[in-house]
Amino acid sequence: MSLTSIDDNAALVVLDLQVGTAGLPSVPNAMSEIIDRSVALAEAFRKKGLPVIWVNVAGGSTARKEVTDPGGSLPENWTELLPELKVQDSDKTFTKYAMGSFHDDRFSELLSELKVGQLVLTGVTTSFAVESTARGAYDRSINVVVVGDAVGDLDATVNNHALESVLPHVAEISTTDEVLAAVR
Repeated sequence: MSLTSIDDNAALVVLDLQVGTAGLPSVPNAMSEIIDRSVALAEAFRKKGLPVIWVNVAGGSTARKEVTDPGGSLPENWTELLPELKVQDSDKTFTKYAMGSFHDDRFSELLSELKVGQLVLTGVTTSFAVESTARGAYDRSINVVVVGDAVGDLDATVNNHALESVLPHVAEISTTDEVLAAVR
């Protein structure tokens, strides 16, 4: 699905652009490109009077999982949003504790308070935070747009699979330029 419109009740949701993810490889879009495009979208959404929500992750699911210990510890400030995002006082911030933003009722409640009916998603990673949040929104009958050139993943094949095979079933896939044109 390509972009049809940006609704009057849309919100920009930027996922996991924080100190702890800034050094990760991101393909096919570099982290710097994702940041720049997210900032440009945030400025346009603010100018139009639409909400901007910056989401960070601070931990993971407590469900049992067998994973290899990556070694080392996370920096103390790993959950902090990146300063280059230029978060404004009028913006909302949301801390999640799982892969997707809808892991408990708090995110749904925030969207309800803001009267949001459409999410425009950017950030990292496409196959985890972006896909999980898109699915959660779709399950709640919220329209979803994924900005394909403002998301990235650790692996290009995984990123492309999500954007080409999975996400089109629950979201419109667009570009930064298309969203900017629709918001203006």
